[in-house]
Amino acid sequence: MKLLFLSTSVGALGSGLGGGVELTLKNIAWEMQQRGHQIQVVAPTESVLVGIPVREISGNLQVPAQTQDRDVPICLPDDSVLANMWECARQVQTDFDIVINFAYDWLPFYLTPFFNRPVAHLVSMASVSTAMDRVIKRAIAQFPDYIGFHSRAQAATFGLTDSCRCLGNAIDLSLYDFCEIATSNLAWIGRIAPEKALEDAVAAVQKAGITLKIFGKIQDKDYWEKICRDYPDAPIEYVGFYRRHNCNNNWVSVRHY
Repeated sequence: MKLLFLSTSVGALGSGLGGGVELTLKNIAWEMQQRGHQIQVVAPTESVLVGIPVREISGNLQVPAQTQDRDVPICLPDDSVLANMWECARQVQTDFDIVINFAYDWLPFYLTPFFNRPVAHLVSMASVSTAMDRVIKRAIAQFPDYIGFHSRAQAATFGLTDSCRCLGNAIDLSLYDFCEIATSNLAWIGRIAPEKALEDAVAAVQKAGITLKIFGKIQDKDYWEKICRDYPDAPIEYVGFYRRHNCNNNWVSVRHY
């Protein structure tokens, strides 16, 4: 099959701004390609995805849904990269068998019935927006076979436990080495931003006295610096962020103890 993947509109692939969506898209794209499917990805300018063709689309990035209040109206910036990505998809859709959306954005769900090709969605977050809840439920009512969630717990936040399809995160276990004897460290992985509540993990290791190694993009520098001020004696170590999906790149490492 010929598959058109549309990435998140909050940041370029490899930037870390898209969080786990970036890794999920990469893993699924690589696996589908290994199975003989033809993959093309539409993503914001400066996206990097080794071994997979990427159509880079210019425009202003979308504000992440999880950083806004629940009842904030749906808005698009001027020269929206989200709108530009989906205009690109509309123009090339007949070259593909299916269009697959990885973004947690209102517009792709709204546009689904207007496409000539099937549009599938992998819902990447729990319920955070009234408008998103409504458009996701409407899409499920119209196209129940084309909506997937990561877990039943996630789907339950939309009230959809009995009508959801759950899909794994497509993690290639061959890339990881099993360690039978664990070290005395803990790990935290994710974007460093308020909605991820890193401070809870830092407070826990301060009480437990166990070193916490932190991996991820510092998306909110003020938030990170506040954690360091609030927990100056916590046994934490910022290991860094792997900026690009490319084995030739190095870790960017800044350490705090």
